[in-house]
Amino acid sequence: MSAADFTPILWEIHCGLPREGPGDDLCTRMAYGLIEGLPRAPRVLDIACGPGMQTLELARLSDGVITAIDNHPPFLDQLRRRARTAGLDHLITPLNASMEALPFEPASFDLIWSEGAIYIVGFEAGLKRWRPLLAEGGFMAVTECCWLTAHPPEDLRAFWTGYPGMADIATNQAAIRQAGYAEIGHFVLPDSAWWDHYYGPMEARIAALEQKHAGDTAALSELAQARVECDLRRRHPDDYGYVFFVMRKAG
Repeated sequence: MSAADFTPILWEIHCGLPREGPGDDLCTRMAYGLIEGLPRAPRVLDIACGPGMQTLELARLSDGVITAIDNHPPFLDQLRRRARTAGLDHLITPLNASMEALPFEPASFDLIWSEGAIYIVGFEAGLKRWRPLLAEGGFMAVTECCWLTAHPPEDLRAFWTGYPGMADIATNQAAIRQAGYAEIGHFVLPDSAWWDHYYGPMEARIAALEQKHAGDTAALSELAQARVECDLRRRHPDDYGYVFFVMRKAG
């Protein structure tokens, strides 16, 4: 979700959530663990970092220099506070920038990371657009929402129509090759990665806001729509999921 998508009610829902999409530290560690051959203290770019849970974990794992970009300043402020509290602020540089116009020179990074955000520019388009920013043999790790079944239920398909180009795992693997990478590995995020730090806190926030905005038809309608997203996940956990794809820039 980009900064332009935040209505006042949506911001009330999302402000202060631990994450802005499915994931957890275990999944970040698992993806990072697939990577071999990074330089000591790698140069890392975290694209659409949000409030930065994965940014902090990357700093712990890599001891590298991390540039964390997002186009929503409140998320960057939250990351700064979290980084200071964790004693990791010397490793992390938050930067207000758009993933569609990244202000970096070619070969600036050894690792590009993006959890739950590449869909904004499109999966294959993002891989191609960001590839020049990687040093030769550099790595990329991204999560992308994928169909896990050939025939998802109609209510689920209708809801996710607005997600650009949602495809299955094999289609995204082909896109990785087409974009000039060699896949190292992939895995589907567990259902707990949707709930522990994202939908669980979100549902608690929605319940509180329904009380706060009782009688406000427009606000309650937006809150109800947010509930639909959570309810669909609860009913269809095996039909779709976020997949962590880890790859290396091919020659």
